[in-house]
Amino acid sequence: MRKILRAVAWSAGALVLMLVVAGGGLYFASQHRLDRTWSVAGHTVPVPTDSLALERGRHVAFALSKCADCHRTDLGGGQFIDEAPVARLYAPNLTRGKGGIGAAYTDLDWERAIRHAVRPNGDGLLFMPSLEFQFLSDDDVGALIAYLKALPPVDRESVPNRVGPIGRALYMKGDLVLVPAERVAHDQHPTAVPMSVSAEYGKYLAEVGGCTGCHGEGFSGGKIPGTPPDWKPASNITPTGIGHYKEEDFFRAMREGVRPGGAPIDSLMPFRFTKLMTDDEIRALYLYLRTVPAKPFGGR
Repeated sequence: MRKILRAVAWSAGALVLMLVVAGGGLYFASQHRLDRTWSVAGHTVPVPTDSLALERGRHVAFALSKCADCHRTDLGGGQFIDEAPVARLYAPNLTRGKGGIGAAYTDLDWERAIRHAVRPNGDGLLFMPSLEFQFLSDDDVGALIAYLKALPPVDRESVPNRVGPIGRALYMKGDLVLVPAERVAHDQHPTAVPMSVSAEYGKYLAEVGGCTGCHGEGFSGGKIPGTPPDWKPASNITPTGIGHYKEEDFFRAMREGVRPGGAPIDSLMPFRFTKLMTDDEIRALYLYLRTVPAKPFGGR
């Protein structure tokens, strides 16, 4: 019996040691990537100050890019992910108030943060949706910067970000885009897309609006990377999933959050922002989604 107990104890000890070593290796390997700095020159954009530009910047911030989804409606920052095993992430205060970054950022700093997910000191921003924002046109980036610079100051201190073991494992596996600067095309510059009721402009809206962040690059839906197990998967919005939607159905989906027939769409869909899109923007997005390849649910 003693030999059996000793063997069990040794086996348990070896297993614990293996887990500690594996956990330590995961931590140091992921931290090495998280600590990487980036030398990004950025791209100078014109930053207007007229009232039309400020209104356009507000529209970009809320209706299109949905900045308030993480930074709160006053853009004064706040915690937007609180899942300890995955991560506890805090969106910074974008205003000029106490704890905010607005007073310190130059126009070029803003551009690097928005399009490249890089801080002025070269650190990579965590979970910043720059994979989508890298496609923002110069005009929209300039208007957005103008609006951010004009924000009323909010006094709110930031809280340090923490990435948990599951978040680190998903990050190292490639299932979680934790440091977008690793994937952004830093050497490319987006071309301007004229605002119009067209599939081309609809593609632009889908890119900068973050549709791929939840629905996947092929818009076919499925599990959203890094989300808790009880979160519902994103819907298939290719013609396979919503090809039967008429234009009025799509409007109701974007503005009211209901499917044809009146059934509610999952509350994870950011209706409080998509309802702010103009009629022409919703029509353009509808036209574009009708052109994407039809795919089965979750198909890439």
